[in-house]
Order: sequence, then C-alpha cells, then structure tokens
Amino acid sequence: MKKLLLLAFAAALAGCGTTDESTDEAPAAEEPAAPVAVDGVTDTEVVFGTHTDLSGAIAIWGVGVLNGARMRFEEVNEAGGVHGRTIRYIAEDTQYQVPRAISAANKLINRDKIFAMLMAVGTPTNNAVMQDQFEAGVPNLFPGSGARSMVEPFQKLMFSQHGTYYDEIRAATKYFAEKEGRTTPCVMYLNNEYGLEILEGAQDQAAEMGLEVAETAAYKITDSEFTAPLIRLRNAGCNVVLMGSVHRDTILILEAARKIGWEDVVWVGNNAAYGQVIADQESGSGEGYYAFVHMAKIYEDDESLSQEQRDWMRRYRERYGEEAGLPAMEGYRGADLVVVALERAGRDLTREKFIAAMESIDDYTDIFGYKVVFGPNDHKGVSESALSVVRDGRWVTLDTSITY
Repeated sequence: MKKLLLLAFAAALAGCGTTDESTDEAPAAEEPAAPVAVDGVTDTEVVFGTHTDLSGAIAIWGVGVLNGARMRFEEVNEAGGVHGRTIRYIAEDTQYQVPRAISAANKLINRDKIFAMLMAVGTPTNNAVMQDQFEAGVPNLFPGSGARSMVEPFQKLMFSQHGTYYDEIRAATKYFAEKEGRTTPCVMYLNNEYGLEILEGAQDQAAEMGLEVAETAAYKITDSEFTAPLIRLRNAGCNVVLMGSVHRDTILILEAARKIGWEDVVWVGNNAAYGQVIADQESGSGEGYYAFVHMAKIYEDDESLSQEQRDWMRRYRERYGEEAGLPAMEGYRGADLVVVALERAGRDLTREKFIAAMESIDDYTDIFGYKVVFGPNDHKGVSESALSVVRDGRWVTLDTSITY
C-alpha cells in the first residue's frame, strides 16, 4: 500500500510540470467563448413587438402601420430573411388605453422576449411603458407618436421617424400668420398628453410672434358634442383653429362647425389627424382642412408616381383590399429601416450592434422620396413638415419642407 501511495505522489508531481522555460510543450488551447444570449434573437429569427391600437379610437393608425410593416417583413422573409434570420413581428391590441398598454408591454418584454419594441402607437401608451422598457434594455423604435417625449431628452435606446407634434403646430401657427394673415389663433385639443403638447406649441409660437391665443377648448376622447365649445371659439374671433385631435373627433368637430355655419376660419391639424377618412366625408365638412405631417399621402391614380411607388400601392391593395394610406407608408418605411439596420449590424446580432447600425443611417431616402437621418447623438430622424390640404375629397400636398 505504501509503495502505491509513493508512486501516486510521484505521478502527481510529474503532472505539475516544470518551471524550466526551455520546455517544448505547447499551451492548451482555450475553449471558445459561448455566444451571449440576446432576447429575441435565435439562429433562425429575430423577434420584434408592438403595443398598438387595433380596435380603439386611433385604430386607423394602428392597423395601417401594422399592415405596412408586415408587408415589408414578409417581402424580406420570402427572400430568405436577413443574415439567415426571418423577422417575426408580434402585435398586442391596446385599444389606445394605458392599462392595456402596460399589460401588453409586460407580455412582450418578459414573456415573448422581444429584441425591440417597434412602432408602438399612441403618446400616453408609449409614455406609460417606456421607462420600464428602457430599464429592461429594450429599444423603442419609431413609436407612432410625435410627442417630444419620443425624442427628448436624448435616449440611446429610442429612435423616431416622425417630426414632433410640437414642431408641426409651431410651423402651422407661423405659416398661417405670415402667409395667410391668420393672426387670431385658437386651440381645440384632447385633454391628454398629446393635446397639451399641441396647446403648448401654439402658445409658444404665438408668444414668439407677439400674438395671443384668443381662446382654447379642451375635451375628452369620449366626447361627441362640440357645438358649445365651437360657439365659444367663434365668439372669440378666431380665424385659425389649431387642433390637437385624432380622426374621429376631427370629423365630429368639422361636422359641427359646418352645421353652425362657421365658414370664415381655417382648421389645421397634424399627423395624428391625417387620414383619407376625413377627406371622404360626404357632407364636405373636411374640405379645406389642413394638416402638417412628416410625409404626405399618395394616390394610386396620381400620374406623378414613380414605377416603384405604383408597384408598392398595387401590392398593398392586392394584400389588404384597400388603398394604402399614410399609416401604411409609415409602417413600411419603419420596417425597411429595421431591415437596413439588421443588414449593417451583421450576423453576430446584439442590441449594441443594432443601435450602432441605426446610428450609421445618414443617407436613407424612402421609396416615397422622404429622407431620414440619424447619428450617434441624433435619433430624431425628421426635422421638416409637409403641408397638405383636402380639396375635392383628396389630400393635396402644398409643400414638403416647412419649419418654424
């Protein structure tokens, strides 16, 4: 037994090697590091999510954006994906309600393990979840909101593809005062974060120009009777009304103004209340309504369309059975920007590489002719507004590069 122990001890000493630097033995090769797991990324797919309105007050936006995005992702997936990965896009309906948005975001981040939130629609719904989302390290890409909180303060994990409502309404206030002599502005707005930003923008621009907002009228998203506040605005002598509204309430307000015979006034909205449904009103109440937006609607029968735009409009109609509107254009562009960033980020995909790839997009023009520019300290994307007006049931673009 003693002899066996001595032999074992000698073998152990031999196994320890020697400190002689002249040894010819090569060092053992290091094991390659295991790849770091990234939420939403597998060998075969990358997963994005959205909390959006598919059946509530701004469903026109939610559905259109979702359709446009899915159309672009399906094109990419059918061609083999990006670096061998297909793109999956999970949508949760919030009905434009904050509690539903919180629940949906929690599911997407913690259960579905999404790579990033993409084009979540709504100002209050985005504001309600963004802080927790950023703490979880989940980027917020191209939220369907023009609120300043979507771009200010600067946040590494947040990118926008629209101008802000605040900038749009300041541009509107300045434009109609200087170009049209409409120097008695009033504001009619939803009494929420979005509407209050419209009010602030109008007040700030009016003050800068030495003007005064003559009257204001706030209302709730559930309101349907607007005659009394409209009479109050008319009595204040308003000759331009700046609107913090969305689709349904815009239609009701314009219809109420028509019924009381208020004609010597200009109605001006923004991206949130820009849809064909307003132009389509049989009563004609939408005629002459203006909107400042980050990109303007196009029509299938417009002879000025490029062949690429015509093909896109045709494919959209074939898939969804209706003409594409601005929400679909925005959704398609947002999805295309994601594809560009995924391509630039490479096969070894991480959120850090994706963010760096997004920041490298400084030469992008979408198929509709609009530029989007990012940089390491600039995630705003867009800084100019387009001005459109309803004429004969169609949106007519008057200018595409207005600022305040």
